[in-house]
Amino acid sequence: MNLESFGQTDTGKVRSNNEDQFVIGTLRKSLELHYTSLDDQSPLGNLNSSEAMFFVVADGVGGRPDGELASGAAVQSMLQYIAQTAGCFNNLDVTRENEFLERLESGVQRAHQQIQREFGGPGGAPSTTLTMATLVGQRAYLIHVGDSRAYYLHSGRLRQLTRDQTMGNYMVDAGAWTEEQAARAKVGGNLTSTVGGAEMAPEVGLVDLEPGDTLLLCSDGLTKHVDDARIATFLGRPDSAESICKALVSAALEAGGTDNVTVVVARMQ
Repeated sequence: MNLESFGQTDTGKVRSNNEDQFVIGTLRKSLELHYTSLDDQSPLGNLNSSEAMFFVVADGVGGRPDGELASGAAVQSMLQYIAQTAGCFNNLDVTRENEFLERLESGVQRAHQQIQREFGGPGGAPSTTLTMATLVGQRAYLIHVGDSRAYYLHSGRLRQLTRDQTMGNYMVDAGAWTEEQAARAKVGGNLTSTVGGAEMAPEVGLVDLEPGDTLLLCSDGLTKHVDDARIATFLGRPDSAESICKALVSAALEAGGTDNVTVVVARMQ
């Protein structure tokens, strides 16, 4: 399946620095055949080009010192871990899928520990959200911490693949608050889980994508200003991933741009 992707980040209209980070990359494990006595090389075809795409968005937590250090360190740590384990995504079956998700979770745990070790102090360590999708064939494997989000558009319908790890959602899940109470509460948007923070509880998941689907990863700088209905409208346009990505960032800026905004769009051709 052909994949077209693009990413963009913007400081916004209020913040003086950008604490967001994003990455789009390809993991490859291949066999380069130099010499052989085999007449029939067709069984080797599936080894010649094995790859996966990965997409990462991280948002340094505002109000904490050096949020940009945390987001940068988290992304770099994940990239290093992925590079070391490249190839573990090959020939995934049900059993190995669980192993693969555990590897992704281990990568986030390592990033968490690295931030606390390198930047921690008496007031704690800087922290960051992190949302990552690894696309192997038509299946996307997700790892998520914080309130950066992953969405996908399928047959014109938008689905949020992640759930914000906030105090409001925690209280709703516990049955203590209603959705309306969570939306009104001043502490409702406070994060309960961050990479490098006091608490970190990564969530994993997966979704199968089809030709025509669009995957979106974004920081909350987008969702603060652009609601799901407008996001669905943008993603539903017959435009390139680059055009959609830039249009979403522009919409967030035009609506106020009170935070750093980062958008990554991947379209399945």
